[in-house]
Amino acid sequence: MLLGDRWHLIQFLLSSIQQETLVVNVPNPIVNLSANLDPWTQSLIGVIQLSTENSSDTYVDYLEEKYS
Repeated sequence: MLLGDRWHLIQFLLSSIQQETLVVNVPNPIVNLSANLDPWTQSLIGVIQLSTENSSDTYVDYLEEKYS
């Protein structure tokens, strides 16, 4: 398998895992926990947006270093 093919496979798998994690885990905890929080704290929910591109690059760099 060529390096480019492996690179594409890693990116595809990481994207798939991230999408499944976001769909399964995000809605329930926010709905359940936000009702018990102070209004000021509730206003902070969703302020920080994680960059999936950044985490993908970091993970791919880690894998390249580990397996090269």
